[in-house]
Amino acid sequence: MKRVVGIATAVGMLAIAVGAPGGAAAQPGGAAAPERDGLVWGPCGEPRKSAVLGNVLEPPPAEARAGEVECATLRVPLDYSNPYQTISLALNRIRGKVSRDHNHLGVLLVNPGGPGASGRSLARHVAAQLPAGLADRFDIIGFDPRGVGDSEPALRCVDPAKYYAPPRPDYVPGNEREEAVLVARAREYAEACGNRWSWVLPHMSTENSARDMDAIREALGEPKISYLGYSYGSYLGAVYATLFPDRVKRLVLDSVVDPRKVWYASNLSQDLTFDRRHQDFLKWTARHNDVYKLGATGRSVSFAWYAMRERLGTRPAGGVVGPSELDDIYSVAGYSDMVWPQLARAFSAYVKKGDTAPLVGAYRRHVEADAKAENNYAVYLAVQCRDAAWPRSWADWRTDMVKMHARAPFLTWLNAWYNAPCAFWSEPGGTPVKIQDSPKLPPIMIAQAEHDAATPYAGALQMRKLFSGARLLTVPGGNHGVVLGGNRCADRYLAAYLKDGTLPAETGHTTAVSDARCEAGPTPVPAARAAAKADPAKVRAD
Repeated sequence: MKRVVGIATAVGMLAIAVGAPGGAAAQPGGAAAPERDGLVWGPCGEPRKSAVLGNVLEPPPAEARAGEVECATLRVPLDYSNPYQTISLALNRIRGKVSRDHNHLGVLLVNPGGPGASGRSLARHVAAQLPAGLADRFDIIGFDPRGVGDSEPALRCVDPAKYYAPPRPDYVPGNEREEAVLVARAREYAEACGNRWSWVLPHMSTENSARDMDAIREALGEPKISYLGYSYGSYLGAVYATLFPDRVKRLVLDSVVDPRKVWYASNLSQDLTFDRRHQDFLKWTARHNDVYKLGATGRSVSFAWYAMRERLGTRPAGGVVGPSELDDIYSVAGYSDMVWPQLARAFSAYVKKGDTAPLVGAYRRHVEADAKAENNYAVYLAVQCRDAAWPRSWADWRTDMVKMHARAPFLTWLNAWYNAPCAFWSEPGGTPVKIQDSPKLPPIMIAQAEHDAATPYAGALQMRKLFSGARLLTVPGGNHGVVLGGNRCADRYLAAYLKDGTLPAETGHTTAVSDARCEAGPTPVPAARAAAKADPAKVRAD
């Protein structure tokens, strides 16, 4: 959930000034009573003026051709109990080619998860991956949730070049002094966010993001919306369905958050499932020992892994990849097995040849933090720390992490420090929305991989139990994100559901754990073997 993953009009015209880095962000002033108006769409990357409060508008843009991407900005209340103070959301739209009078299916909102990820690139992906005849019947809407990307204000709390400068302290503290350094970093981040965004943080919640979605629906003039949400986006969709059940046309929840565990308990569950997924990677590497030469058993490869990690503590690869950077890189393998050959090659190159370049390259490619990543992280914390209660005593965290590390050493401390600012967050956690069913809801499609590390399978089962009209499509394996990721079987089920509401089902298959099932995608193979299979005359060393 952590990685993976502008409509100009709305409720009052307010300019929100963002302070320079390191300074306090300016608060918006007062404004006249809000009123909604139509959205003003235009070419992406070009600012648009607001259509509220009688301001002079530039001439409306020429109607965009169907299938083109256009953008707009929507102003929404910062606090829905006091709608006079507003913020803006950045949106994009890929319009369907089918006329509204001829079998158009309305709008499809999409969200990739996070919290903290932009949905605008996902909108383009969904438009490209849906069958053409189906994509043509939707207007596909992406949006940057409050605080994210081109929405304003965009939360940023620290200088990423300084805060994330590698190599960082080892996530696994060896003594009280090392632990104190890591606790101080977490406290520093929480205080930086609190000092700069004290007027925003009380309103950074999943519930308010769901209300923002309904503001988007209203601004679009739609009585109902369809929605596709991945990972954290599944939880956002479930909250929207709970708050606005009569405004949902189709609802697809992919890689599902367990609503019983929001959010501290969810992280403890992740520790176990990521450790299992890491062991899967090590065993896969062992099965290809003829290529990687790190050992023929999972245990021997695990020994090589932890020996590498220990050595990096004193001699970071390229002066960049220490133990914490290594953990960050290889946690990516928990989300998708498609990176396993690349990461196994980097592992082998370092252990067998002392070659640090592949490790450094993997760091640059997968985890190096920039301003965008820091914005994602700031919003991630702002939402999760505010959504629900967290332990406020570091002693409680330490007790839980020491116990969990003994069972699941791969991710436990990494995950703890990623979320540790919530122990010191200026805004205490609230009470999560209680997810509940409604007779007003349509049938719901759930898609889930059995060994998903980021959102364990139990979450999908729980969501299926909570929504009586939901049906669960299961895929073997552990890749995070099922539909529109290359599994043609899953994509056929998605297309059928979006088209006419047909739910995943197989005659005689429905069980306590699934309603329909697709086969997993192909197992990854070392690059040399993939090349040999494609062209035996061009075999190269992996």
